[in-house]
Amino acid sequence: MTFESITDAQAEANLVTAEAKFQPNLAGRYRLDAIFKAATIAATTIAIAVLAWLMFDVLLSGVGSLDWSFLTSFPSRRPEQAGILSALVGTGWVMFLVAVFSFPIGVGSGLFLEEFSDDNWFARFIEINISNLAGVPSIIYGLLGLTAFVIILGDWTGGRSILTGALTLTLLILPIIIVATREALRAVPDSIRQAGYALGANSWQVIWSHTLPTAFPGILTGVILALSRAIGETAPLITIGALTFIPFLPEGPLDPFTVLPIQIYNWVSRPQKDFHDLAASGIIVLLVVLLVMNSFAIFLRSRFQKAR
Repeated sequence: MTFESITDAQAEANLVTAEAKFQPNLAGRYRLDAIFKAATIAATTIAIAVLAWLMFDVLLSGVGSLDWSFLTSFPSRRPEQAGILSALVGTGWVMFLVAVFSFPIGVGSGLFLEEFSDDNWFARFIEINISNLAGVPSIIYGLLGLTAFVIILGDWTGGRSILTGALTLTLLILPIIIVATREALRAVPDSIRQAGYALGANSWQVIWSHTLPTAFPGILTGVILALSRAIGETAPLITIGALTFIPFLPEGPLDPFTVLPIQIYNWVSRPQKDFHDLAASGIIVLLVVLLVMNSFAIFLRSRFQKAR
């Protein structure tokens, strides 16, 4: 027997041993896959069931007091006369100003950090802080808004006004919009940018005509999530001094205000059952406003996707 045949036999034996050693346990893998699939289905079913039960309970309690008078009346100490008009108008004012402030600032910041800024220590420092700010509790933003917009800049913001509330909520959701904008821009293929440069366009022309339209559906998704969080926030607005009882309509951004979550919280905190039913009606109105706002944003996103 030659040396070459011995070497070949040894190599073949080592190969057989390696194949036997690393033979995948397919049956065990399929079993774990089935267990994981069953666990995810069970978790999803439980979450949907709890949500459906909560929605049914809210509808059952709130439909009885949900009428036109409820939508067109001011809050009252008498539950049969109480309405949600001032809170509904205040929510509209606040969310309009939040969208006006947060969209250009958030998208512009994400665009600058992703497309124009250099990879240096200052840019990395900003990125780390933006990621950390996205997880800061909302009450901290309320304290910041109280100090900055009520105490320091109160002469310009009107103190405890709609403008102050909108600026505070803008600070709250800016990190979400910035992160979503950057992720949407990163998802744009480099070939689209290179095609623009090949046609002789400069950086801003490529971004405006190629990169931004392609990333805009993803940016709108982040804006939808951010505004959905802002419309349900209560702690920052209570901290800056939003009213819990307001029997008039705000006429401008410098007027006092209340919003739907604060009005709902006020009714829930009262011991009478009639006020609890009013709170359920307020929750229904808040959900409808949220669905209308999100539907409009989703419609815009679909239009941009089709245009692309």
